Amino acid sequence: MTFDFDFFVIGGGSGGVRAARMAAQRGVRVALAEVADLGGTCVNAGCIPKKLYSYAAHYAEAFAEAPGYGWTLPAAPTFDWDTLKANRAREIGRLNDIYLQLLQGAGVTVLRGGAQLAGGNAVTVNGQRHTARHILVATGGQPFVPEVAGRELAITSEQMFDLDPFPRRLLVVGGGYIACEMASIFNALGSKVTLVQRGPRLLGGFDTDAAAFVASEMGKAGVDVQLNASIATLASQGDGCVRATLGGGTQIDADAVLYATGRRPNTAGIGLEEAGVKLDDKGAILVDAHFRTSAPGIHALGDVSTRLQLTPVALAEAMVLVDELFGPRPGKAARSMDYDFVPSAVFTHPNLGTVGYTEEAARQAFGEVTVFRTDFKPLKHTLSGSAERVFMKLVVETKTDRVIGLHMVGADAGEIVQGFAVAMRAGATKAVFDSTIGIHPTAAEEFVTMREPSPTA
Repeated sequence: MTFDFDFFVIGGGSGGVRAARMAAQRGVRVALAEVADLGGTCVNAGCIPKKLYSYAAHYAEAFAEAPGYGWTLPAAPTFDWDTLKANRAREIGRLNDIYLQLLQGAGVTVLRGGAQLAGGNAVTVNGQRHTARHILVATGGQPFVPEVAGRELAITSEQMFDLDPFPRRLLVVGGGYIACEMASIFNALGSKVTLVQRGPRLLGGFDTDAAAFVASEMGKAGVDVQLNASIATLASQGDGCVRATLGGGTQIDADAVLYATGRRPNTAGIGLEEAGVKLDDKGAILVDAHFRTSAPGIHALGDVSTRLQLTPVALAEAMVLVDELFGPRPGKAARSMDYDFVPSAVFTHPNLGTVGYTEEAARQAFGEVTVFRTDFKPLKHTLSGSAERVFMKLVVETKTDRVIGLHMVGADAGEIVQGFAVAMRAGATKAVFDSTIGIHPTAAEEFVTMREPSPTA
């Protein structure tokens, strides 16, 4: 059978763009369809704008800390929300253009419009039918807002970057990483932030000690963290004010109510079930170790599938899939994918960086573990006047001495943990950590100077 394309990618996010570009560089015929801006959630409404706004928020903290180091500011600093929004939009537009140039430069046919599977090896875009030997679904995910009276008054993380006007009072509903990041960022930018979480803790899935430390630091910084609380109703009060009534009757007035209550895969309306692609109970595409779906010739990766929902994971998956379908680049071995020791960061203030097992998961997987933990005031804050502290934790498999979990809450935790992730993937033991000379004076050196195990609970 003759096909229009060798590879057809549905979705122009991080995974889709990487897969399309890498495949085209192998000399195969590639098309990519995207209905929105190239780059997906990460570039347009996730990682990149979030980190830019986090940088903006850190300036407020720096201004407050500067007098301790002898700096006298000539006047009280003022923040212009519209300037930040405009500068962010310009940068995101530049990145959108770069993605398009990369795709076109590699020879990818870029189709603007929503794509639907049309049975067999076919896809339709804007009513035109295209055939392909291999099809990749990389449509990502979208925020999920649960059913609640007045839910139409809520906004999601994708709307936060262009709010007008700046919310002087912000209510954040949820306790995951997006909720905590947005609460931290807008608190530092000047909002009065209340975070409502229905469960007993923040950051479920992260190490319990690290998550509790983040919650404590957020509270110290001014975020009103309310646990074991839920929203019963939302109601408009006029003039942009939304009144949230909690289950116990408490009322909170806010200028914006952000629901950061999870994400769902973008699988509706693209013909997956008609094509024989099976989904799990949350709507994610079921895939095997080779990213194959239940339908021949159709693959899936990234947030739309059942794997880890992280941008670097989607990028890695894309390169593995292209190697499997079209062979590795000349002189290179085929890539493989595993999900052990994938580092991640939560850009709260301060940041949380983590790699490997939480203490709880390590005890289940390995049995006996030895834990090392510390928290301290970093050198910077001995003069800054800030009460912010740093938390560090190592989880070690007792039998092998291998470091299997590393967690940090503190300034630039993500930057620091990235390097340790390399060592942990290489199998570094606690003895290797202990024999490594630290860089003094840094916070990171504490990871190689912790000697005394913490008492077990």
